[in-house]
Amino acid sequence: MNKRDYYEVLGVSKNASEDEIKKAFRRLAVQHHPDRDGGDETKFKEINEAYEILRNSEKRQRYDQFGHAGVGTSAASASGGGGSGFSGYEDIFGGAQQGFHVDLGDFGDIFSSFFGGAGMGGRRSQARRGNDVQVEVGLTFEEAIFGVDKEITLNLEDTCTHCQGTTVEPGYQMKTCSTCQGSGQTVQMHRTVFGNIQQARTCPTCRGRGQEPEKVCSRCHGSGTEKRRTTTTIKIPAGIGDGATIRLREHGEAPVGGGSARQKGDLYVIINVRSHKQFTREGDLILSTETISMKEAVLGTILEVATVEGPKKLKIPAGTQPGTDFRLRGLGVPHLKGGGRGDQIIRVEVTIPTHLNRHQRRLIDEL
Repeated sequence: MNKRDYYEVLGVSKNASEDEIKKAFRRLAVQHHPDRDGGDETKFKEINEAYEILRNSEKRQRYDQFGHAGVGTSAASASGGGGSGFSGYEDIFGGAQQGFHVDLGDFGDIFSSFFGGAGMGGRRSQARRGNDVQVEVGLTFEEAIFGVDKEITLNLEDTCTHCQGTTVEPGYQMKTCSTCQGSGQTVQMHRTVFGNIQQARTCPTCRGRGQEPEKVCSRCHGSGTEKRRTTTTIKIPAGIGDGATIRLREHGEAPVGGGSARQKGDLYVIINVRSHKQFTREGDLILSTETISMKEAVLGTILEVATVEGPKKLKIPAGTQPGTDFRLRGLGVPHLKGGGRGDQIIRVEVTIPTHLNRHQRRLIDEL
């Protein structure tokens, strides 16, 4: 069976750069992955075979000069041959000579495309991210209704100001890691009933970067972070509810260790609204209660009632019954999504005399 030209398989020109080849491989591998709907295992293997050759400068040179005959052995290995679908990938993932080499390498990028994560392996596809931070902020009832700006002061792991997070003492540079020799990984051999298995792990010295400082930062001692007191102003929106959470992206802690792909964690602000002695909240409604005398209920009155906007006049009609609700439109909770406000509902209770003298009883009887 005649094999297709590897450049044609990846859809790149013969003078394509390494980045162009890598991007083409990722795009096609995601498109044809067997685990994806519409995937094609045959094309997937063909794409991997082409990429395994063209990503390697020496193999690519031999292929350019001699064609498939110049890379026949490696190409045959790359194409696999049964098994789980990962057999024969030793050379793609680092050139293991004995046993099975467990190292997902660039496949971490492919899996991250499927599942939205940071990838399953490989220092090239994994960004460093700092810890998320959670803090509680207390609000008065009125602050929750109208919104407020709150300052939050925290002691967080922030980027080291001495080395700017690089972990390198100023005036010095990074060098190839002495432990992993620049690969970012260490390989351990394990004996199992299935034979020797090589397992790749992130290098403990360089944390997967492949480089280490010529001299470690004298302030952060190689962590790239330092404790710092930071103050952040948070805009609390009008109408926020008790227990609500506000997320501030990249306002958390800085990641430990250097490297270019670094991202702070997020800050989660949990809102606690203190109870009010006069008002309660039910969705976008504010509820309150006012008490009037029996005379006011019978004859009617103009009542001054409390609202979050201050005192307002409320007309109580004659003959008002105990437990009657009155609505003050637009004096409730502002809508978080869109304009306008809810209403205030005022329940009117009537005070009934309990200890009447003889004269009072006679007057009520006459009434």
